[in-house]
Amino acid sequence: MSETTAVARPGPLEPESLTAAAVSVRHPLVRALVVLTFTTGLLDASSYLGLGHVFTANQTGNVVLLGLGIAGSGNLPVLAPLVSLGAFILGAGAAGVVIKHTRDRRITLVARALAIELSLIAIAAVLAAAVTITPDAASGDTVIALLALAMGVRNATIRRLGGPDLTTTVLTGTLAAFAAGLPFTGGSGKGSVRRTAAALALFCGALTGALLLKTGLWLPLATAAGLALATWLIYVPAIRRHP
Repeated sequence: MSETTAVARPGPLEPESLTAAAVSVRHPLVRALVVLTFTTGLLDASSYLGLGHVFTANQTGNVVLLGLGIAGSGNLPVLAPLVSLGAFILGAGAAGVVIKHTRDRRITLVARALAIELSLIAIAAVLAAAVTITPDAASGDTVIALLALAMGVRNATIRRLGGPDLTTTVLTGTLAAFAAGLPFTGGSGKGSVRRTAAALALFCGALTGALLLKTGLWLPLATAAGLALATWLIYVPAIRRHP
């Protein structure tokens, strides 16, 4: 009887409670992930346009760019994608350590991951404001590494959370689920609003990042750090309060 009760009524920190409830855009976790998807657009626009044609969040794109760079096509870099890929993997590994220590306390995991992400992006923004950042130089590679570390931590954390199909980084699966889930393609339409919000957030983030980059690299990075801070301060307490 106690086992049945535990499954039917999970506590606020148990594994099922957070992700099972996060199916609507009204849920604070989904709102947080949409905001973070917007920051992905900010960061990838900043890195691709301002740091020498490299992504710091979309590592699938980096693998393609690396292949093109090695082939000598399009005058694309080789070192920058390698730096981003390596830092991303290190960030994901660090998140694995955090996940191990937080066990199934998923709200604590979200809070810690956001704190790490905020710190790394803020350092990158300060560095971009303090010195001249040059692509294909130590300064540019340092900023790439900081941002990719942050994205590695975030992606590994979201993968651990499971639940809603908002990875905040790559929308290929989200768009496929959106198209397959539409009523006239045989689906129920469930989750369409959430998936549409994710796609729009990434698009708007990239557009905003490209516009802010005209002022300076530090501005979109500072904006991303500010949004990460707001997510930490607003949505983590909201997730704790959410039934």
